[in-house]
Amino acid sequence: MTETFDKLKAMLEEKGTVSDEDIKKLTEEHGELTAEENAWLSAELHARQRKSEKTVTMEQFLEANKVLDAAAPDSEEYKNAQKIVDAFLAGQ
Repeated sequence: MTETFDKLKAMLEEKGTVSDEDIKKLTEEHGELTAEENAWLSAELHARQRKSEKTVTMEQFLEANKVLDAAAPDSEEYKNAQKIVDAFLAGQ
């Protein structure tokens, strides 16, 4: 493992995430990541982001569908309900 990877992994464990700026800074200081390290880091960041996203319950989905049936399609209420339905259908 590279020094850059070790430092990024430690930062990820400590803070729960790393920014693009953190990655760039450490890469400039300690060298590039290997392809495997880069793939692992990307997968780990993606998994943590998905885990932290709010999940939509069946109850929220059903309520949002009621709003879609009743609200005007150009209203803010309709747009917010559509986001909930889309998130539920996407598996969140």
